[in-house]
Amino acid sequence: MQPVSRRNVLLGSLGIAGAAVAGGALAGCAPQAPAGTVPPGPASSGAPTPSTPQTPRWPLTGVPLAAGDDPKQVAVAVKVPDNKREHIHNGMLVQQGINDADIVFVENDGYSSLPSGEAGTRLMPVFHSKYAEAVQAVRSMRPVDAALMAPITGIIGSTGGTGWVLRYMKAFSNFFTPIDYMTAKAAFGGKYVAYDINGKFVYNYNGIKRDKAVFCRPGKLATLAKKFTDGPQINYFPWADEAEASTVNGQPAVSVKVPWAKKMNWTMSYKWDEAKKVYKRYMPWGPHLLAGKVQVTTENILVILAPITYGRINSSTGKITENGASHPEPIYHVINGTGKFYYAHAGKYVTGTWTKGAVNEPWAFTLDDGTPLKMAPGRTFVEMPGANPKVTFA
Repeated sequence: MQPVSRRNVLLGSLGIAGAAVAGGALAGCAPQAPAGTVPPGPASSGAPTPSTPQTPRWPLTGVPLAAGDDPKQVAVAVKVPDNKREHIHNGMLVQQGINDADIVFVENDGYSSLPSGEAGTRLMPVFHSKYAEAVQAVRSMRPVDAALMAPITGIIGSTGGTGWVLRYMKAFSNFFTPIDYMTAKAAFGGKYVAYDINGKFVYNYNGIKRDKAVFCRPGKLATLAKKFTDGPQINYFPWADEAEASTVNGQPAVSVKVPWAKKMNWTMSYKWDEAKKVYKRYMPWGPHLLAGKVQVTTENILVILAPITYGRINSSTGKITENGASHPEPIYHVINGTGKFYYAHAGKYVTGTWTKGAVNEPWAFTLDDGTPLKMAPGRTFVEMPGANPKVTFA
């Protein structure tokens, strides 16, 4: 009989326990928001494809645990703006911390921030195997964050959100804890610990101080956790060893382009660097650069296609009201949903179908040939540009 590692026990027993608790909460006293956030559609076929049982891994990167590694720590997500004026301020690069994240979700930001009047992007980096010293700038939450973060569990750092989004996120307190700037400030009696203000980036707009100057310390934010301190209970993606990755026999993907706008050329792109074994990320105006002129990189690119409705969700009934004057936000149809995905790694890509069940259930991925997706270890950028963008590879 083969020995069983502590990490395998953690992933197995806690994963099953977590699913049982979650199922009871959703069926019982929790609001009915999860079921009402999407139109009827096929549910998830169950748990995601498991990684090799003999290989204990960091759950958000798939990297095998080394001697002394302990994954029992809080996963911390932080909401980050991604439009051009919040990348560069008075000639200074604003963003920092992104390259320390295990996963970076790229979402529709919901605002008409592009020259075409369309919405741009917003990031949600998630830190677990390593906490960035600081993440800047910090912005507000979006409703899709619930479906992305609930299978991970942990904390979401932000500057808050509009009223109905805050109520919606609170409905999932069994799965994650939003701790925004003002809440953390009050918890410390005015002493900034988890968040702070970078005076170099304070500016006024119509007499109001803007929040591009707010930054977050994920390691400090993690200390505010009163639950979810054991970290993610399951592997977030279907990890495998490098040699077993589905992309070994994939199509060429030295260049990956993900369009985000229909009325103009607004494309996020990636270029494979064979020498460094990473994809370099590019914004529509040039390289995606952090403070210090460090380019953003990733080992994995996962493009998830899903319809988006602009509106609001009633956190008690789950009913979606489209558009209207009550602060509509982008609502992704991913809970109990399905759609197409692309996965790129090491200069090659594969395609298939994703499914997702309840808000706290993980994604499942099936390749076009019917076999389960296997992802190589590493950091992952998850682009979510909508239902029908023309993603291109070269």
